[in-house]
Amino acid sequence: MKVIVSKPDSTLFEGEVKLAQLPGTGGLFEILNNHAPIISSLKAGTLRLVTQEGDEQQFEIRGGVVKSQQNDLLILVQ
Repeated sequence: MKVIVSKPDSTLFEGEVKLAQLPGTGGLFEILNNHAPIISSLKAGTLRLVTQEGDEQQFEIRGGVVKSQQNDLLILVQ
């Protein structure tokens, strides 16, 4: 799935991933390919992305929102 992780002043990540693990305000959750559409708020914590090649990227965030539909994932963070 295509992922964009963006801050107000820059883009932190843009690319294809097979897994996104997010610190939701209701608890930690994961988004995989073909996930049902979702919009959720995020709290402070670690955002973890696993690329198609198996490489892992982690970002410490202070909060934000995520929107996912049709294998496009937009993550706006602070």
